[in-house]
Amino acid sequence: MKSLKQYSVPHTGLKLGKHQFSFDVDKAFFDEFEYSLVKEGKVKVDLVLDKQETMLILDFKLQGQVYLTCDRCLSEYPQHIEGEDRLIAKFSEDKELEDDSEEVVVLTKNDSEINVSEFIYEMITLSLPYINLCDAPGNTSACDEEMIAKLKELSAEEEENNNTDPRWDALKSIKNN
Repeated sequence: MKSLKQYSVPHTGLKLGKHQFSFDVDKAFFDEFEYSLVKEGKVKVDLVLDKQETMLILDFKLQGQVYLTCDRCLSEYPQHIEGEDRLIAKFSEDKELEDDSEEVVVLTKNDSEINVSEFIYEMITLSLPYINLCDAPGNTSACDEEMIAKLKELSAEEEENNNTDPRWDALKSIKNN
């Protein structure tokens, strides 16, 4: 968690108005999250913090490349990601007044900074495709031909070993009548 300290944004000394911050996300960042789908990558995160009297509005933009494992051939390939999101941090005396919205965070008057590492991690994770394929549109990689050939060979062997029991064949003929 020590490397995530750099993703803390101090807001107490800032004047009202907009302020810009920039973060570089790399392998050390992803290593901090135990069950991360992404193990490595380079992502640039730009943050515009709009400080107001009663709240902070944080607008994030991310763009970069992460390395994912192909669901078909299990090889690692680069995946381009980009996205935008907003986080609102309200100031309150009572931490119990937390909204049930995932977009709103409650800060007390004693909080001098806000750590945005979890929010950045969630943004990156949500920008990943549902199905990871080397040869998906937009990707320049191709699936590992050796692995695809091995999978075809193993599925053909499975079909050959799939001898049916003659009793089931007799039942299937009754069903068709």
